[in-house]
Amino acid sequence: MTMISEPDVPAIELVHREAAPGTPSRAKMIGVIAVGALLVTAVNVTAAVYLYRGVNDLKTMEARLDQLGQFEQRIGARIDTVNNGFQSRFETLDRQLQANFGQINGNIAKLEQGQPVAASEPAPGPTEPSMAGNTTVADASAVDESVGAGNGEPSFKRRVAPPGSNPSYKRIQQPDGKVYYKKIN
Repeated sequence: MTMISEPDVPAIELVHREAAPGTPSRAKMIGVIAVGALLVTAVNVTAAVYLYRGVNDLKTMEARLDQLGQFEQRIGARIDTVNNGFQSRFETLDRQLQANFGQINGNIAKLEQGQPVAASEPAPGPTEPSMAGNTTVADASAVDESVGAGNGEPSFKRRVAPPGSNPSYKRIQQPDGKVYYKKIN
Protein backbone atom coordinates (compact mmCIF):
# COMPACT_ATOMS: atom_id res chain seq x y z
CA MET A 1 0.00 0.00 0.00
CA THR A 2 1.12 3.34 -0.83
CA MET A 3 0.52 6.38 1.12
CA ILE A 4 0.62 9.87 0.09
CA SER A 5 1.77 12.22 2.70
CA GLU A 6 2.77 15.75 2.97
CA PRO A 7 5.98 16.44 4.73
CA ASP A 8 4.62 19.42 6.61
CA VAL A 9 1.79 17.52 8.29
CA PRO A 10 2.77 14.95 10.91
CA ALA A 11 1.33 11.50 10.44
CA ILE A 12 0.07 11.11 14.06
CA GLU A 13 -1.50 13.94 15.89
CA LEU A 14 -0.49 14.01 19.55
CA VAL A 15 -2.53 17.04 20.48
CA HIS A 16 -5.77 16.54 22.37
CA ARG A 17 -8.66 17.47 20.19
CA GLU A 18 -11.80 19.24 21.34
CA ALA A 19 -14.83 17.02 21.51
CA ALA A 20 -17.38 17.45 18.88
CA PRO A 21 -20.14 19.85 19.84
CA GLY A 22 -23.02 18.06 21.68
CA THR A 23 -20.93 15.21 23.15
CA PRO A 24 -19.65 15.54 26.76
CA SER A 25 -16.00 15.29 27.55
CA ARG A 26 -14.53 12.60 29.78
CA ALA A 27 -13.71 15.04 32.59
CA LYS A 28 -17.28 16.29 32.75
CA MET A 29 -18.59 12.73 32.75
CA ILE A 30 -16.30 11.76 35.67
CA GLY A 31 -17.40 14.90 37.56
CA VAL A 32 -21.09 14.05 37.14
CA ILE A 33 -20.53 10.46 38.30
CA ALA A 34 -18.55 11.69 41.36
CA VAL A 35 -21.29 14.17 42.34
CA GLY A 36 -23.95 11.42 41.97
CA ALA A 37 -21.93 9.03 44.13
CA LEU A 38 -21.49 11.77 46.74
CA LEU A 39 -25.26 12.40 46.82
CA VAL A 40 -26.02 8.68 47.18
CA THR A 41 -23.50 8.45 50.02
CA ALA A 42 -25.06 11.46 51.79
CA VAL A 43 -28.54 9.92 51.50
CA ASN A 44 -27.24 6.59 52.86
CA VAL A 45 -25.54 8.27 55.84
CA THR A 46 -28.70 10.27 56.61
CA ALA A 47 -30.85 7.12 56.44
CA ALA A 48 -28.40 5.28 58.73
CA VAL A 49 -28.57 8.08 61.32
CA TYR A 50 -32.39 8.09 61.32
CA LEU A 51 -32.48 4.29 61.50
CA TYR A 52 -30.11 4.34 64.50
CA ARG A 53 -32.29 6.94 66.24
CA GLY A 54 -35.41 4.88 65.52
CA VAL A 55 -33.83 1.75 67.00
CA ASN A 56 -32.83 3.67 70.14
CA ASP A 57 -36.37 5.09 70.48
CA LEU A 58 -37.80 1.57 70.10
CA LYS A 59 -35.50 0.24 72.84
CA THR A 60 -36.56 3.11 75.13
CA MET A 61 -40.25 2.36 74.50
CA GLU A 62 -39.72 -1.35 75.24
CA ALA A 63 -38.07 -0.45 78.56
CA ARG A 64 -41.00 1.82 79.44
CA LEU A 65 -43.49 -0.91 78.54
CA ASP A 66 -41.67 -3.32 80.86
CA GLN A 67 -41.95 -0.75 83.65
CA LEU A 68 -45.64 -0.29 82.83
CA GLY A 69 -46.22 -4.05 83.19
CA GLN A 70 -44.57 -4.04 86.61
CA PHE A 71 -46.65 -1.00 87.61
CA GLU A 72 -49.82 -2.77 86.46
CA GLN A 73 -48.95 -5.81 88.59
CA ARG A 74 -48.38 -3.64 91.67
CA ILE A 75 -51.65 -1.76 91.15
CA GLY A 76 -53.52 -5.04 90.60
CA ALA A 77 -52.14 -6.47 93.84
CA ARG A 78 -53.21 -3.36 95.76
CA ILE A 79 -56.68 -3.41 94.21
CA ASP A 80 -57.02 -7.08 95.20
CA THR A 81 -56.02 -6.20 98.76
CA VAL A 82 -58.56 -3.38 98.95
CA ASN A 83 -61.21 -5.60 97.36
CA ASN A 84 -60.58 -8.32 99.94
CA GLY A 85 -60.86 -5.77 102.73
CA PHE A 86 -64.19 -4.51 101.40
CA GLN A 87 -65.53 -8.04 100.99
CA SER A 88 -64.51 -8.89 104.55
CA ARG A 89 -66.20 -5.76 105.85
CA PHE A 90 -69.35 -6.51 103.87
CA GLU A 91 -69.42 -10.01 105.31
CA THR A 92 -69.15 -8.61 108.84
CA LEU A 93 -71.92 -6.10 108.16
CA ASP A 94 -74.03 -8.86 106.62
CA ARG A 95 -73.68 -11.03 109.72
CA GLN A 96 -74.52 -8.08 111.98
CA LEU A 97 -77.56 -7.28 109.85
CA GLN A 98 -78.71 -10.91 110.01
CA ALA A 99 -78.33 -10.91 113.78
CA ASN A 100 -80.31 -7.66 114.04
CA PHE A 101 -83.06 -9.05 111.80
CA GLY A 102 -83.15 -12.20 113.90
CA GLN A 103 -83.53 -10.14 117.06
CA ILE A 104 -86.26 -8.01 115.48
CA ASN A 105 -88.09 -11.13 114.29
CA GLY A 106 -87.81 -12.63 117.77
CA ASN A 107 -89.20 -9.45 119.33
CA ILE A 108 -92.08 -9.40 116.84
CA ALA A 109 -92.84 -13.04 117.65
CA LYS A 110 -92.86 -12.25 121.39
CA LEU A 111 -95.18 -9.27 120.81
CA GLU A 112 -97.55 -11.42 118.75
CA GLN A 113 -97.70 -13.95 121.59
CA GLY A 114 -98.41 -11.15 124.04
CA GLN A 115 -95.12 -11.40 125.92
CA PRO A 116 -93.39 -8.13 126.86
CA VAL A 117 -90.08 -7.37 125.19
CA ALA A 118 -87.32 -6.22 127.51
CA ALA A 119 -85.84 -2.95 126.28
CA SER A 120 -82.57 -3.64 128.06
CA GLU A 121 -81.63 -6.70 126.02
CA PRO A 122 -78.18 -6.20 124.60
CA ALA A 123 -77.94 -5.85 120.85
CA PRO A 124 -75.56 -8.34 119.28
CA GLY A 125 -72.14 -6.84 118.69
CA PRO A 126 -69.88 -7.35 115.73
CA THR A 127 -68.86 -10.94 115.22
CA GLU A 128 -65.63 -12.32 113.97
CA PRO A 129 -65.61 -13.40 110.32
CA SER A 130 -66.11 -17.12 110.06
CA MET A 131 -64.05 -19.35 107.85
CA ALA A 132 -67.12 -21.20 106.55
CA GLY A 133 -67.84 -18.72 103.77
CA ASN A 134 -70.23 -15.93 102.94
CA THR A 135 -73.76 -15.69 104.28
CA THR A 136 -76.91 -14.26 102.78
CA VAL A 137 -79.08 -11.53 104.22
CA ALA A 138 -82.29 -12.94 105.67
CA ASP A 139 -85.62 -11.50 104.69
CA ALA A 140 -87.03 -9.65 107.68
CA SER A 141 -90.62 -10.19 106.73
CA ALA A 142 -92.69 -10.71 103.64
CA VAL A 143 -96.17 -9.36 103.07
CA ASP A 144 -98.70 -12.10 102.44
CA GLU A 145 -101.03 -11.33 99.58
CA SER A 146 -104.02 -12.65 101.47
CA VAL A 147 -105.92 -10.53 103.94
CA GLY A 148 -105.30 -11.82 107.47
CA ALA A 149 -107.87 -12.40 110.23
CA GLY A 150 -110.65 -10.84 108.13
CA ASN A 151 -109.88 -7.35 109.43
CA GLY A 152 -108.69 -5.89 106.10
CA GLU A 153 -105.03 -5.72 107.15
CA PRO A 154 -102.36 -7.78 105.44
CA SER A 155 -100.83 -10.49 107.54
CA PHE A 156 -97.08 -10.76 107.84
CA LYS A 157 -95.30 -14.03 107.40
CA ARG A 158 -91.76 -14.30 108.77
CA ARG A 159 -89.13 -16.04 106.75
CA VAL A 160 -85.63 -16.31 108.13
CA ALA A 161 -83.00 -17.75 105.84
CA PRO A 162 -80.61 -20.08 107.60
CA PRO A 163 -77.01 -18.91 107.58
CA GLY A 164 -75.08 -20.47 104.77
CA SER A 165 -72.69 -19.62 102.03
CA ASN A 166 -73.49 -16.96 99.47
CA PRO A 167 -73.80 -18.65 96.08
CA SER A 168 -72.66 -15.54 94.20
CA TYR A 169 -69.10 -15.59 95.60
CA LYS A 170 -66.56 -18.35 96.02
CA ARG A 171 -64.05 -18.13 98.85
CA ILE A 172 -60.48 -19.05 97.93
CA GLN A 173 -57.82 -19.32 100.62
CA GLN A 174 -54.24 -19.53 99.41
CA PRO A 175 -51.42 -21.39 101.21
CA ASP A 176 -49.84 -18.10 102.31
CA GLY A 177 -53.02 -17.23 104.25
CA LYS A 178 -54.52 -14.70 101.84
CA VAL A 179 -58.22 -15.03 101.20
CA TYR A 180 -59.77 -14.07 97.87
CA TYR A 181 -63.40 -14.04 96.78
CA LYS A 182 -64.26 -14.75 93.19
CA LYS A 183 -67.67 -13.81 91.81
CA ILE A 184 -69.56 -16.73 90.34
CA ASN A 185 -71.87 -15.93 87.45
